[in-house]
Amino acid sequence: MAAICVFCASSRTLERRWLELAAETGAELARRGHTVVSGGGCVGMMGALADGARAAGGRTLGVIPQALVDLEVADLASDELLVTDGMASRKTLMVDKSDAFLTLPGGLGTLDELFEVWTTATLALHAKPMVLVDTDGFYRPLLDWLATLAEQTFLKPAGLDLLLIADTVPAALDLLESRLT
Repeated sequence: MAAICVFCASSRTLERRWLELAAETGAELARRGHTVVSGGGCVGMMGALADGARAAGGRTLGVIPQALVDLEVADLASDELLVTDGMASRKTLMVDKSDAFLTLPGGLGTLDELFEVWTTATLALHAKPMVLVDTDGFYRPLLDWLATLAEQTFLKPAGLDLLLIADTVPAALDLLESRLT
C-alpha cells in the first residue's frame, strides 16, 4: 500500500491518552497495510506510533537528524532508519519518502512539519494528501484562526481546502486512502 508520514509529538511528558492515540494510529496503519514514516524518534507519541505499528505487524521508516541520534532518542527498532545532517534535510526526506501525511496532536515541531508540507502543496510542489486529526477539538483554535486568514485573503480558500480535517484516525485514514487511488 502507501507510505504514510505521521507528524506527532515527541515529548516525554504527555498524557497517556495521547500516547494511546499514537499507538492506535500505528496499529491501524499497519492493519491497513501501510508503511509508517515518522521522525525516527523512540519517545513520546512518535515512539508509541512506531511501536504500535510494529506490534500490529507493520513496517516503519524513521528519518532522524544525527543530532537526535546523538541524544539517544533514535528508534533503533525501526525497519529502516535514515539519518540526516539536520532538521531541514529530515523534512525533505520525509516528504520524498511519503505518499500522504497525517497530523496528530503535537507542538511546534509537529506544526513546523505540517506547515512545510502544506505550504509546498499550495505551491503545487507536490499533490500528496494531508489530513489533520482534530481529536477532542485539539486543533479547533488553530483551524478557527486559519479560517480568519482565508477571510482576510492571507490564505487562498483553495489552499485552505488542501488540508483535510477528521475527528478520528479511522476517518482520517479513509480520507487519505480515498485520495491515494
